[in-house]
Amino acid sequence: MRTINPEANQYNLVLLGPPGAGKGTQAERLVKDYQIPHVSTGDIFRASIKAGTALGREAQKYIDAGELVPDKVVIGIVQERLKESDTKAGFLLDGFPRTVPQADALDDFLRPAGRPLSAVINIEVDPEILVTRLSGRRICKQCGAVYHVATKKPVQDGVCDHCDGQLRQRVDDQEETVRKRLQVYAAQTEPLIRYYQEAGLLRQINGDQDINRVYQDIVHALEALAND
Repeated sequence: MRTINPEANQYNLVLLGPPGAGKGTQAERLVKDYQIPHVSTGDIFRASIKAGTALGREAQKYIDAGELVPDKVVIGIVQERLKESDTKAGFLLDGFPRTVPQADALDDFLRPAGRPLSAVINIEVDPEILVTRLSGRRICKQCGAVYHVATKKPVQDGVCDHCDGQLRQRVDDQEETVRKRLQVYAAQTEPLIRYYQEAGLLRQINGDQDINRVYQDIVHALEALAND
């Protein structure tokens, strides 16, 4: 598959999509092919939670309840991350922005520095498919390997194939919490679609397809962007 020459183009990208849309899978391929850092608020929060920081403890309360972390907490850590040198030639933001105020704060931070967004990739997936994906997910407590009760079963029920660790369902993957997470996303995050559509930055991607096809569609959207 042909990709854009990263040396000839700078890409400041945002990756949008509801929980379970496959953003992490697509982000992994994008950062490899386009040689830009993956700036994930989820990764930042998980590191803080594991370290037991004040930010981590505060974020954990909202995550366990299936709610979004408040803007004031998220905006500061993202701005600090985007000041680091590896983002100067481009970046892929994943999990931020999630609200219009966050988007405004991002624009206010990037434009004065001459680093406006290039495009916003939105992966769309039917909500009922997302409920099935997330509520069936199981995580190894020891090594973090991911399984699914329908699509990726371990050899031995409840036991990790890699390290024999115990598999568990995350609190935020329980069906009731998943549905609440999706409701929160629809109420607070979907206005971003209109926001970025009006700005001419939005690129809609069908996430109900095979993951390779989803990635091909993203690449085609970026190729079209490069040719504009």
